This record gives sequence, structure tokens and C-alpha cells, in this order.
Amino acid sequence: MTVTLYIVDAFTNEAFQGNPAAVCVLPEERDDSWLQNIAAEMNLSETAFLYPLQSGYSLRWFTPTTEVELCGHATLASAHILWEYGFLKFEEQATFHTKSGLLTAIKSGSWIEMNFPSEAPLKVDDYPSNLIQALSIDPLYVGRNRFDYIIEIESEDILKTLTPNYSLLGEIPARGVIVTSRSTSYDFISRCFFPAVGVNEDPVTGSAHCCLVPYWKEKLNQSNFTAYQASLRGGVLRLRSENDRVILAGQAITVLKSELLIR
Repeated sequence: MTVTLYIVDAFTNEAFQGNPAAVCVLPEERDDSWLQNIAAEMNLSETAFLYPLQSGYSLRWFTPTTEVELCGHATLASAHILWEYGFLKFEEQATFHTKSGLLTAIKSGSWIEMNFPSEAPLKVDDYPSNLIQALSIDPLYVGRNRFDYIIEIESEDILKTLTPNYSLLGEIPARGVIVTSRSTSYDFISRCFFPAVGVNEDPVTGSAHCCLVPYWKEKLNQSNFTAYQASLRGGVLRLRSENDRVILAGQAITVLKSELLIR
């Protein structure tokens, strides 16, 4: 038996840019060890697994080493596949049942808008000393939400040239570390590091913007943003805050379609 497996570049409209995610639409639920083995085989920052429910789809996300509770780019990739390959009509909403609750997505022209929970950070003063040591930075702010640390630094030039010590970062008791700054071309930019879950630097991280949006909303007193994640591949996000939700919009392009043997 085979199922189709796709690789989608998310938060970009150009192949080999943005963040690649594998998407596997299954006829039924599979056991966790099989899902983890496939994600390890794909060796991308996330592999998304979907199967149909009475109302929408079950959606789970796995890095090469572990399952995560929230992922933006693989959700974007999943919604893109559901519309592009006829699982849903273009005018239909994509509905996902996940470990972070109900997530939805709609098409808006060539963009996809996703409705995600807001994950605002709280300022912390008592943070691990190796957090700053691993990044060799002078922070303007350090905060934390249930997933990650967030650090604001002085400039985008410093952010773009960071060379983290990933061994030290991997010791931080969190999913990952978001580093952000103001930008001359965007409302803000960021880079995101997740060595603790098997991804040293994630190219474009939708879920990190569930933290970044409420942070910059309070700091800049605005609700709509255009942001850029300044990894080597890079990606653009259109964002807005709506009460306790964050609307993340991005583009996506399929770069591979293959057959996965189910054993």
C-alpha cells in the first residue's frame, strides 16, 4: 500500500526558499513510532500527518526527533496541499484538530490565512546564564511563553550575523529561542533556534509569531504587521492580532510529490 507524500516550501512563493515541510495525508490514524520514523526519514524541520475526521482533519507535527504541540509552516503546507490536490474546494475552510486546539485556514488570493492561538510572553529576569552566553548578545528584553524564550536585541545587523553555540542552546529548558529586532524593511524580523527538538535553526517559524505578534503589538501599539524571518532561506509573513488569536498569512509552493510505501 502507498500514500502520497508531498514536500512544500512554506512562507514563500519561490521554490527552495521559505521553510520546507513534508505533508502526508493518511487514510487513517497510524501509531506514533511509525510517524516519528517517517519524520526522521524526511529529516526536515517538520513533517505533518493528516487523516480525515467527521469535521475536518486530524493534524500532528513531528520534527526528526520529537512531536511538537504547535507548528505554523507545516500547517500552511498542509492547507496548501488540501486545496492544490482537491481534498478541499478553494472556497472551503481547512479545519485542523491539533494538540493546540482547533486551527483553521482559508485561501485569500495567492495567500493562506491561518487562525492560531496568541502565545504572549512574560518578561523574565531569572533566565539561564548560558542563554545569553550561547548567543553572545546584549539583550534589550528577555521573555518566555509556554514554548520558547524570546529575546529582543538592538539591531537587525546584529541579528543577521548571529552565530549561536547550538550545544549550549540545546541545554536551555525550552522548546527554543526566538531572537528579534526592529527592521528598516519590515515591522520586525527574527531568527529562531530549536536545537532541543532537533532543529538548530528553523528557516521560517509560524508558531514563533504567535509570540512575536503580541510582543510587538504591545511595544509598537499596532495590530497589523509584515515580518521577515532572516534565515538563509528566509520567508515573509503577514500578521495581525485579533483578541486572543493571531492571524498568520503566507504563501506556499509544492516542490515534490512522491509515493510512500506503508509497511
